[in-house]
Amino acid sequence: MEHLWAPWRIEYILSKKPEGCIFCTKPGEKRDEENLILYRGVHHFIIMNAYPYNNGHMMVVPFRHTSKLSGWADGEREEMMELADLAVELLRHTMHPDGFNLGINMGIVGGAGIADHIHMHIVPRWNGDTNFMPVISDTRVISEHLRATYANLKRGLEEML
Repeated sequence: MEHLWAPWRIEYILSKKPEGCIFCTKPGEKRDEENLILYRGVHHFIIMNAYPYNNGHMMVVPFRHTSKLSGWADGEREEMMELADLAVELLRHTMHPDGFNLGINMGIVGGAGIADHIHMHIVPRWNGDTNFMPVISDTRVISEHLRATYANLKRGLEEML
């Protein structure tokens, strides 16, 4: 049996799970570093994924609780794409990936762990980042602690803006 250490997971495992939508409550707490929120726009925010596919995995999330793209106010769709572009450029600036996967999660069968609050994933990819671990053993190795990645990305964001 293989054992991989992921010490940051114990905090989530032992914590009391919040009620309601975390995409609604986290921005309201005004504890951006603790909640891994990197940037706040007018309609959306950029937050790191606490359970990433790769280092630097971020999401663009509307402040408004919505599960669909229809009915958005002027500027909401545009800002989602602007913040996705900012996230991509931030990753290029700080982590130098070879490519990206971007995708919007809508609904539980769309892959959304939070089905009733739409969000866009930005996942940096590197040549060779898929090796035998996820392919053969269904295990992904994240090489940097989330807090260290957050600090690097936040510093890079300040350099860019």
